[in-house]
Amino acid sequence: MKFTPLALAATLMFATAAQANEAVIRKALTQQFPGATIASVQKTPYSGLFEVYLDDQLIYVDGKAQYVFTGDVIDLKNRSNLTQARLNQLQAVKWDTLPLNNALKTVKGNGARKLVVFSDVDCPYCRKFEAELTKVDNITVYTFLYPIEGLHPKAVQASKQIWCAPDRNKAWDDYINNGSVPKNDGKCANPVEATIALGNKLKVSGTPTLIFANGQRVPGMVPAAQLEKLLTANAR
Repeated sequence: MKFTPLALAATLMFATAAQANEAVIRKALTQQFPGATIASVQKTPYSGLFEVYLDDQLIYVDGKAQYVFTGDVIDLKNRSNLTQARLNQLQAVKWDTLPLNNALKTVKGNGARKLVVFSDVDCPYCRKFEAELTKVDNITVYTFLYPIEGLHPKAVQASKQIWCAPDRNKAWDDYINNGSVPKNDGKCANPVEATIALGNKLKVSGTPTLIFANGQRVPGMVPAAQLEKLLTANAR
């Protein structure tokens, strides 16, 4: 593709203006939110707004950061949440950095497709997701026991007992499906505390949180049909 001199000049002017706006926005937000981490500033294609990734959340500002907008931007034509989609990109996880030995491993069929799930044993949405997983074949699922103690006070102990069971996968299934607690004290060497630290580092704030082979994450329970699409779209 060849640029005419006029088109090239316009492109350079746009880039320079965007850089100038970024500098103004960073300065203004640093003054307003001292100590905050501004990871990126990027112009959006809608309404002249700039997207700012600040302290692991997305906000939107005008070119001078005089006005701040929070909340989700929804594309009504496509019925898609642009904010969440962008957060999924920004918070993508490098698959090879995940300590998969600290997760329960379940292989179905040929196991070709890979999925990591951060799951709280007492989370009702996690239980619903487990029911959906039974409808999906040819997948390897790595389940990190990620109890959110503030919501489920008994989840930490139950997670440790599941890990310490002779058959961890069976103990997980029994607990999820029947509420059966393994008969041990949960004091074996287990990765539960390490998984909590990992989840905090990755900013996993709710369960289930799904991480696909290409690093994309999707928060929340998804039905089997949607999961099939996501596995295809986010394969590595």
